[in-house]
Amino acid sequence: MSVAVTEDVQLDYSALSRTIRALTEGETEDVALMATVVCEVHHADSRFDWTGFYRVTGPEMLKIGPYQGGHGCLQIPFSRGVCGAAARERSVQLVADVHSFPDHIACASSTRSEIVIPVFNATGELIAVFDIDSDQPAAFTQRDADGLSAILREVFAT
Repeated sequence: MSVAVTEDVQLDYSALSRTIRALTEGETEDVALMATVVCEVHHADSRFDWTGFYRVTGPEMLKIGPYQGGHGCLQIPFSRGVCGAAARERSVQLVADVHSFPDHIACASSTRSEIVIPVFNATGELIAVFDIDSDQPAAFTQRDADGLSAILREVFAT
């Protein structure tokens, strides 16, 4: 049921959304939902080198959740890095060059660009951030931010 693309074809977010909707129908537990979303998204596009959730587990603290790819950082405070900025500012972070991002946390030396999207529940509470790293520079666009944000809203905020 995975939606695969090649490098020269844009990811079909509508098809990916339908697949995730079918796989998560009736599920309400956040970690189960996160595991399914991360699996489908990670395998949907060759640009995605590391894909995962960092869950809000305490005041101003993110801890690694379900992910695919190499090892990730185990915890990230809201005050540090791209994930921390997404949590702190409650906004999408599109980073074309991670080396130019102040206070970037290099969990993997191969990461060149990154997108991080805050994840909210139905009451508007921040529950996680969704992080995707790429070994390609400038791998992510506003189209990715919009498509992924819509999927995350459908899964976690309804």
